[in-house]
Amino acid sequence: MTILLEVCVDSAEGLAAAIEGGAGRIELCSALELGGLTPLPSLMRIAARAPIPVYAMIRPHAGPFIFGSTDEEAMLLDIDAVRAAGLAGVVIGANRPDGRLDMPLIHRLKAHASGLGSTLHRAFDLVPDADQALEQAVELGVDRILTSGCALKAVDGIETLKYLSAKAAGRISIMPGSGVRPANAAEILRAIGAHEIHGSCSSPVAGADPRAISFGFDVPTSNRTDVEVVKQMRAAIETV
Repeated sequence: MTILLEVCVDSAEGLAAAIEGGAGRIELCSALELGGLTPLPSLMRIAARAPIPVYAMIRPHAGPFIFGSTDEEAMLLDIDAVRAAGLAGVVIGANRPDGRLDMPLIHRLKAHASGLGSTLHRAFDLVPDADQALEQAVELGVDRILTSGCALKAVDGIETLKYLSAKAAGRISIMPGSGVRPANAAEILRAIGAHEIHGSCSSPVAGADPRAISFGFDVPTSNRTDVEVVKQMRAAIETV
């Protein structure tokens, strides 16, 4: 079984590193330190040249995945930008205030993205009832669920991931993500039997200019996609 590695990136440099390292698909974002927001249209256009499929995150702001009417308008326009750029798909999701999936809104987003691939993002991990949310995801017709098994890290949610994968029974892909690294990727994949896995494949990088940091234009450290970590992840996957 060939296992696909999806790498989330938030820059053109990260995109290039992920492709060089052997990623099979890209989740394109901005602000990965916030869990990923919608990428700029310019980055979408650059990513459209990639030789592998690229899915764009559709998330207009940080915070809970609870979106109002103005957020919805922004997300619909962002889906238009994804289509105009020529990307392969979108990463969507929304919760109600009680944590359940906001099915009416996600249905509208999914309908607007007709013809594009679709991933349900980690709004799934905030639901009170994973069984119900799994059936709702199948009803939505998305291609996959990106999930940590409702835990902070996928390695801590292995039992739930195994359960979800068995219950999905091939109707939808369960793609583990969050805290996935070369050291644990094979363990997670063997336990779940997943055929795709998601990671940032990043390494910490120190801010280059102390003056820029002091002005608030940079941060002391940040995480950036690392081609060597992507290669290590790819190698770990190939042992499964």
